[in-house]
Amino acid sequence: METKIAVTLLAALAQDTRLAIYRLLVQQGAEGLAVGQIGERLAVANATLSFHLKELSHAGLILSRQEGRFIYYSANYEQMNVLLGFLTENCCRGEACTPANNVSPCDGAC
Repeated sequence: METKIAVTLLAALAQDTRLAIYRLLVQQGAEGLAVGQIGERLAVANATLSFHLKELSHAGLILSRQEGRFIYYSANYEQMNVLLGFLTENCCRGEACTPANNVSPCDGAC
């Protein structure tokens, strides 16, 4: 991953509401949530929610799909893993790193 792309992804997450949306979608798994459900769970107005979903989508951090009249959003786990890999590729002086508790950040869900 190029540094410029990583900065774009991190910038998209560097806002309270967008970070909350992204974390909620990561927790929901591949199925994701309908726009209305996201707004209800986070108490975010529709216009505000639409703006933040657009920003996360343009960054490639979330994916959307339409089912009938509903739009569902889910985390783009592939993009998340690429970003995590970029952030940690030089950790531990180039040696394999093992988390202290040996638990994956996604606990096997990703």
